[in-house]
Amino acid sequence: MDFDIEDFLRKAVAIGASDVHLAVGEHPTVRKDGRILKINMPILSDDDVDRAYDGLLPRQARENIENVYDLDFAYEIPGLSRFRVNLSRQLGKSKLVIRLIPYYVPKIGELNLPPSIEQFAKLNHGLVLVTGQTGTGKSTTMASLIDYINTNYPKHVITIEDPVEFIFNNKKSIISQRQILLDTVSFPDGVKYALRQDPDVIFIGEIRDRDTMTSAIKAAETGHLVFSTIHTNDAVQTISRIINMYEPSDRVMVRQQMAMLLRGTISQKLVPLKEGNGRRPACEVLVVTSAVRDLILRDELNELYELVKRGSFNSMITMNMSLHNLFTNGFITEEVALEFSDNRTELIQMIKGAYSGTSEGDEEIVDEEDAF
Repeated sequence: MDFDIEDFLRKAVAIGASDVHLAVGEHPTVRKDGRILKINMPILSDDDVDRAYDGLLPRQARENIENVYDLDFAYEIPGLSRFRVNLSRQLGKSKLVIRLIPYYVPKIGELNLPPSIEQFAKLNHGLVLVTGQTGTGKSTTMASLIDYINTNYPKHVITIEDPVEFIFNNKKSIISQRQILLDTVSFPDGVKYALRQDPDVIFIGEIRDRDTMTSAIKAAETGHLVFSTIHTNDAVQTISRIINMYEPSDRVMVRQQMAMLLRGTISQKLVPLKEGNGRRPACEVLVVTSAVRDLILRDELNELYELVKRGSFNSMITMNMSLHNLFTNGFITEEVALEFSDNRTELIQMIKGAYSGTSEGDEEIVDEEDAF
């Protein structure tokens, strides 16, 4: 039988998968609770994958598709879910990676995020960054913050995304959502023109380069609240990466701008639960206080971690503190806590246990009936 992409996506939604991987010469694959599961269905042919992306591609993207090597776009099955689709090439063959995006925007509490992050949605200006590797829930956290603003404040929120993911309905706020290459040329262009569209809040889908970072800084400098995401692991790495985007001659000025404009960072990882069903976020939360601002200005970022550890009165928390809390409350095992820690020695001391190691499992292929 021909591979039916829409039927497969419906089944993926039904089991709570987060991602779908389709590659020529491979079994269809899903990611569920952070684990890759290869489905025991026929190996995908060139025609299977070509028909899949042909069925998903928006009309405006069909021209010259043979000359496109990488492409991001959105797809929707009405009444079921939205999807963020990445088309790429692998040894000359097409490959699709599809992220499932539910219609419902979860609340901060429903995501088991620290309630303290609501403070960032209450700000009137400045820069707030949500950080983490791909697949750690940055987009969902960001959507929950936008929804909090939408529910509680009469503001104009402009999002600039590639592609648009969560769809917002206006509540107290007006939400204007713009997609790269559909509504605006690029992130910097989107921010430039957003400043002329009477915004209170601007969400930049991702800071990928210096031009986008410069646009975010300018928007924050002009009195707007700017949210964005960036692929870094913690607050120190985030600030260092931003400063190092610039030439050495510009870094003193950028450091001063970051000290004055940055309001906080939320760094997160999704860790598997002890029961083996589901994941929870482990979060580092940095709130930029006068002491943090001073360390940034003095270029003493290595001192930030100790400051965050002592900053519970400002609702700050380190990643190890978050992992320790999840372990002591019985949500995750010691092995998982240590696996996701960037400072295992410190975490071992915190939980007063010995690291017993983890073993990597063999590749898993599951039957379609068992998966779906």
